[in-house]
Amino acid sequence: MRRVVVTDVDSTLIRDEVIELIADAVGPDARAHVEAVTERAMRGELDFAASLAERVLVLEGLPTSVLDDVVGAVRVTDGAQQLIDAVHASGGIVGAVSGGFHEVLDPLAASLGIDRTLANRLGVDRGRLTGRTVGPVIDAAAKRDALHRWAGEHDVPLSATVAIGDGANDLLMLADAGIGVAFCAKPIVRERCAVRVDEPDMRHVLALLEPAPEHAA
Repeated sequence: MRRVVVTDVDSTLIRDEVIELIADAVGPDARAHVEAVTERAMRGELDFAASLAERVLVLEGLPTSVLDDVVGAVRVTDGAQQLIDAVHASGGIVGAVSGGFHEVLDPLAASLGIDRTLANRLGVDRGRLTGRTVGPVIDAAAKRDALHRWAGEHDVPLSATVAIGDGANDLLMLADAGIGVAFCAKPIVRERCAVRVDEPDMRHVLALLEPAPEHAA
């Protein structure tokens, strides 16, 4: 079946939270603060836009060269390339939607062959991060809308879409997709998804998309 597969990025397509990797350049206290806010946001305890603004503020003044280091540090989830290649082989497309940042997602997507991306953009002034984002915040509604938009653009019915995510910010797209996969997910996501993958390996998602083998009578 030709599909549109849309995956969250942080702790889904990759094993890291990008904003935490960036915060490492500020120091351990900054990393700890960002981790705590991220965890609460992904559990659905904080408004995502407000939590993003609080976390990005910690990054103010960092040189943009830090982002190159982060691109090199991210760990792609096992099986991600196999899933992407299989979707392409059947004529489908793969999109990545992130509450993180285009500055890290775009080179990652290029290396993996991901077709479409949507993420936040970091504000930059004279080679340093401003501590703010630029443009609309990529929240749960934006992720859901991307799923619908990309399916429509490629004439794929919503019933043939797959969404993969782990946090509260993914719930709307998971609910609307033909198959919504809670991937190593937070409790609020596990509770609301019938399909769950608890091992960080995208080959388990690929197995969900493959037709069951026919057995001889």
